Amino acid sequence: MASDASLIELAAGVHAWMAAEPTHGHTNVGVVVDEDGLTVIDCLLTPARAERLVESLEPFGLPVRRVVYTTSHIEFVGGSSKLWMAARYGRPQTSALLDQPPNHEVYRHLYPMDADTFDDEFTTRPVSHTINEAAWLTPSVCALPAGGQQQQNLVAVVPATEVLFAGAMCAFGVTPNCFDGDPLAWADALGDLGELGATIVPGIGGVGGPDDVVALQAYLYACVEAQGDAGALPSGPWDTWRDRHLDEINVERAAMLARGDRDVPPSMLRLAGLA
Repeated sequence: MASDASLIELAAGVHAWMAAEPTHGHTNVGVVVDEDGLTVIDCLLTPARAERLVESLEPFGLPVRRVVYTTSHIEFVGGSSKLWMAARYGRPQTSALLDQPPNHEVYRHLYPMDADTFDDEFTTRPVSHTINEAAWLTPSVCALPAGGQQQQNLVAVVPATEVLFAGAMCAFGVTPNCFDGDPLAWADALGDLGELGATIVPGIGGVGGPDDVVALQAYLYACVEAQGDAGALPSGPWDTWRDRHLDEINVERAAMLARGDRDVPPSMLRLAGLA
């Protein structure tokens, strides 16, 4: 469990709950304070982690009114049961996927340190409000549609402070996992995303900025250009990133999409214990 995650202040009324370990399964959360309550962007892998997040928010003396789901992937929504009274915003794809039963066996395989969490009682909270165009959730927070990490994603920006909560759309210093996304579309989308904030909080990794978005974009383009051969990835900023075992998935996914195949890459099935 990410027991030493911490809440940091990025600007007045704008905070981030940052995982101490920058790797998959250890995600970050955005927190924005408005007069009526808090907006939380993503909600961690497990209810236990989310419970500790909620405890850290108690000094604000305000309820969590809104939760933004940037993706349906479990490491970003697994703690949603601890925020059950909040309105939950997500894209239609996220809504449809979260309406499906959770795959406990796969979660236990992918996150063995938290395997006990994913018992038959584990569940996530569904989307209550779908978003297909830019929407002001509060006077401070605007939710913007994005895509590429999945077909449909969301990000949240606080324009007055130039802080962007990119959620699943960004991983800094950590190799992304595009098993059900589109590396080319993701890279293209990042061209616009990097202009939305001077301070960018990724879903995974440390707080960064536009240069980190450019590095992620270059990596995704390299995955496309590798044409199915992870060994063909050139040297780049990603040489020092964590979780490089995911290169195979990203390169394979890009090659499959190029030939019109949208199935989950075999390399991801192996990682999930399904092949």
